[in-house]
Amino acid sequence: MKTAKRLLSGVLLVVLAMPLSAADTEANKEMRMAAAIDDVATCERLLDAGINVDSPNKYGRTALMNAVENNNIITTSVLLARGADVNATSTAGCTPLSIAAENGHTEISALLLERGADLKVKTRSGWDALIIASRYGSEAMVDQLIFKGADLESADKEGETALIGAIEKNHPKIAALLIKAGANIQHADNLGKTPLMHAAENGNLDILEMLLNAGASVNARSSDGATAIIWAAGQGNEGAVSWLLAHGADINAQDNSGITALAEAVSVRSVQTASLLLSRGAEYQLKDKSGLTAVDLAGKSRSEAIRKLFLPMQ
Repeated sequence: MKTAKRLLSGVLLVVLAMPLSAADTEANKEMRMAAAIDDVATCERLLDAGINVDSPNKYGRTALMNAVENNNIITTSVLLARGADVNATSTAGCTPLSIAAENGHTEISALLLERGADLKVKTRSGWDALIIASRYGSEAMVDQLIFKGADLESADKEGETALIGAIEKNHPKIAALLIKAGANIQHADNLGKTPLMHAAENGNLDILEMLLNAGASVNARSSDGATAIIWAAGQGNEGAVSWLLAHGADINAQDNSGITALAEAVSVRSVQTASLLLSRGAEYQLKDKSGLTAVDLAGKSRSEAIRKLFLPMQ
C-alpha cells in the first residue's frame, strides 16, 4: 500500500508539470485510482490542486464509485465531503448506491443514503438498489433498504420485482424479508408469471410454502395460460410438481396451446416427473391445439425411457 501511494505521489509531480489539458486527464485517472485503493492523502492533494471530484472515465465511473466498490469508507466520506455527486450515474446506469447494494457494503450504503442517495434510480436493466441486493443475496442490505423506504413494487424491464429476483436466485431468507415487508405476492411479470410460478419453475419448495401461506394461488395462469404446475413440469422439477399437487394444483390444467404438465414433462424428457403425474392420475389422452396427446409426444421422444413409460398406453 505504501509503495502504491509513493508511486501515485510521484506521478502527481509529473502530472502537475504537464500542460493543463494533458495534466487534467492524467490527474483524473490518478484520482480514480487513488479512490480505488483507499489512498485518502492522494485524493485530497489532487482535489486541492483543483481536480474535478466527479470526473468520470469513458464508462461514466467516478472516483466515488471506485471507493464504494472497494468498500473504502474513509475515502468515500472524504469524497462526499468534498462535493462528490452521490447520485452520479455510469453509462450502464449504475450509481454509488447500486454498486454498494451489489457488493453488500451496508456501512457505505447507510452513508450514501444519509447524503441523499436516490433509492429509485435504476440501471439500464431496470434494476434499482433493492432489486440488485435481492438478486445478489445480501440480507442485511435488503433489510436496510426496506427500512429506508425502498419501493417493494418496483420492477425491471422484464417486469420482475425484488421478490421475483430473490426467488430466481434462490434466496429464501430474502424472499421472506420481502414478503414480511408487504411485497406483492400476486405481481405478474411481463409474461404474466407470478412469484409462485417462478418458485415452481425453479423448484424452490421453501419459497413455495411461504407464498402459499401468504395467500398465493397455485392455479393462477400466466399470459400463455400456463399454471405453476406446468411451469414446474417444463423444468422437470418433480419435487415442485409433487408439492403443487399436494396443495391443490389442477393436474390436468392446459395452457392456451392445450399443453398440460404431463405433455411438458414428456417434452423435456423428465421420466421422474412424467411417472409422478401418471401415478397421480394425469389424463394422457388430452389433446393440445395441434391434436397431439402426451402419448403421441412420447412416441416421438428421443428418450427411450419416456417411450417405454408410455408404451402400455399406445
